[in-house]
Amino acid sequence: MEIRHKPPARLLNPGGGFLQGYDYSLNPYAGCAFACSYCYVRRLPVALFRGKEWGTWVDVKQGAAEKLRQELRAARRKGGTTIFMSSSTDPYQPLEAKEKLTRALLEVMAEEPPDFLFVQTRSPLVSRDIDLLRRLGGRTRVSMTIETDLEPIRMAFTPKAPPLAARFRALKELAAAGVPVQAAVAPLLPCSPDFARKLRDAAERVCVDDFFMGDGSQGRRSEQLGMRDKFAGLGCGDGYNRETSMRFVESLKEYFPIEAIGVSAGGFMP
Repeated sequence: MEIRHKPPARLLNPGGGFLQGYDYSLNPYAGCAFACSYCYVRRLPVALFRGKEWGTWVDVKQGAAEKLRQELRAARRKGGTTIFMSSSTDPYQPLEAKEKLTRALLEVMAEEPPDFLFVQTRSPLVSRDIDLLRRLGGRTRVSMTIETDLEPIRMAFTPKAPPLAARFRALKELAAAGVPVQAAVAPLLPCSPDFARKLRDAAERVCVDDFFMGDGSQGRRSEQLGMRDKFAGLGCGDGYNRETSMRFVESLKEYFPIEAIGVSAGGFMP
């Protein structure tokens, strides 16, 4: 793993595209050690032009906490401060346990709260920061990626990501502490018929996305990453289509009220 510490040009980047409902996106790191096989960032310039394989390098944004404080104050003078963290990295990837960069940013936001902070992660490490997330109260939501309930499927697609059982436990711990949470089934991977019920036991809200709505290119990036072939190789080729996620949404309605089920971008909005 190549790790570099470098000061960022800016931290709060204007929202747009998939995140058009947010004023800003905030990425504590560049690069991501989880290296999920389907990650759309693999097809973005930040990954394509690095010259190294995605998942083998991480840049730590040095001095980010004080810079965020300055940028937050400036942003507040201009207007809204709804923030999505993170759009192109996981704020709780393994390096965060040592660097505590995301925690430092949360400390700033606990002191100077934004209008809303959405925390997107797949790591149970987020539960470490329950104390700061509780200080933000209703101004925050933690969205935990849980794409399947089958550990062999998780291993096939995201072998470097945390185990599913640990993610379920973290969601329940956050919810028990009063932190607003949701499960992000994004993208939906092959799962058991009991997946919807398991999600109900862990979260009050759920968002569903797939390889066609959520990769920012109507599925072209996912095709380039070989996802159709990966499904077929696992004997799940029939599930690689636009209808699969909608059928799963229907199954969720048995366990969640309709207002607690989000689809694609709508499920990630403030």
